[in-house]
Amino acid sequence: MSIRLAASRYCSSLARAARPHDKVAVGRLAPGRGTAPSSLRFKSSVGAPEASAAGAPKAAPAAAKEAAAEAKEAAAEAATASSDSVPIGTTLVAMTCAIATVSAGAFISETATASLVPRYDPKQERFDQSTFLGRFSKMLLACDPSLLVCSAAEVSRCKAMVDDYEHHLSNLPEGVSETEMSRKLWEAQRVASAALHPDTGDTIPHPFRMSGYVPFNGPICVAMVASQSTSALLFWSWVNQSQNALVNYYNRNASSEMTNETLMKSYAAAVGSALTVAFGLATFIQRRYSPAQAKNLLRWVAFPSAVVASSLNCYIVRSPEIDTGVPLVNSDGEDVLPSETSKIAAERGVNSTTVSRALLQAPVYFLPPFLMGAILPLKNYILKSPAMRVPMTTYLLLVCFGIGLPASVAIFPQMGEIKVEEAEEKYHNLQNKKEDGTPYRVLYYNKGL
Repeated sequence: MSIRLAASRYCSSLARAARPHDKVAVGRLAPGRGTAPSSLRFKSSVGAPEASAAGAPKAAPAAAKEAAAEAKEAAAEAATASSDSVPIGTTLVAMTCAIATVSAGAFISETATASLVPRYDPKQERFDQSTFLGRFSKMLLACDPSLLVCSAAEVSRCKAMVDDYEHHLSNLPEGVSETEMSRKLWEAQRVASAALHPDTGDTIPHPFRMSGYVPFNGPICVAMVASQSTSALLFWSWVNQSQNALVNYYNRNASSEMTNETLMKSYAAAVGSALTVAFGLATFIQRRYSPAQAKNLLRWVAFPSAVVASSLNCYIVRSPEIDTGVPLVNSDGEDVLPSETSKIAAERGVNSTTVSRALLQAPVYFLPPFLMGAILPLKNYILKSPAMRVPMTTYLLLVCFGIGLPASVAIFPQMGEIKVEEAEEKYHNLQNKKEDGTPYRVLYYNKGL
């Protein structure tokens, strides 16, 4: 609601509040002219005492109270409208502060674990991927928005440094320990992997990188939560799901080819399903409830529509992987059956990613209102300054997004495991030549992000 509309309503309420005073004034002036108001003449005609000038002042206090009550209600409505308006400048500052907060969290995590880094090995991980904390730490650094500012030249330099890691580790500069060099190599790998796809080596556009999820998708989520009309909700749902579809595409397991026709069909189905869910819920609420109730309930449509739509989006965009399958590798990352793929592993990867996308919505939509109600100083500040509700909600939502994204992705390891007997028969009884022909028991696959 705009400030102009709020002011208009406020003035209209004041005009309504002034009408009782007009009636009182007529009551006072009429006896002086020898004519009583029609309502008073009616009472006189049925035997009621004739109204006198002395009776008019008695009605004045009641009318004044009614006018004051209406004026107070109008003022409250105007204040609510003012709090619903979006202070653009302050909200942009809140967005910037939230992105900086997420980057600061990644910086603190990287610095705190600097002395604990293992010797660099491109086939291993900096953090223990068998634990949730290890996977969360890895994804927190991968989703760091500050990685977006790295230039193409910096990415190329880091990629070259990682490719020549053996030389750097065997020829340490004077005063540089192996741990310090390993840390530099892990950081170089982080910069390169944030911008380059692990399967193809292609550069991922900034808005569709995992490090770009908070600064690019976060504001869209803010707009969805703030939507109070069907048209606004549908528009931002379309923008959100379009961005999600491209994130899913650029971070898929790219070892399986996907034609442009398949991509467009998947995009149309994903976005179409998202808009159908959002429109269906919004229409149901607007038909079933009053305008005032519908306006409040529309705030909650964003969550269920985002959960269903994001899940469908992820599954539909990546479902072609199930038809083509994904390669299975051993613990060293070597393809155990070149040119062969596993559809069973591909289905597991797509399903686990779909679940993580659904779980991502919970902290984004529930944590900000919970924190604003649970933290008393913050709650009191919002009550005293209603105009700060939108900027504060924006800040909390983006920070929760920055934490919730790596947490939801970390639920499942990026390199999934599958027992040999659970895969296709062609993978049964494969022998590991590096271990004297011992049969493989577990194989691995990249589930994508």
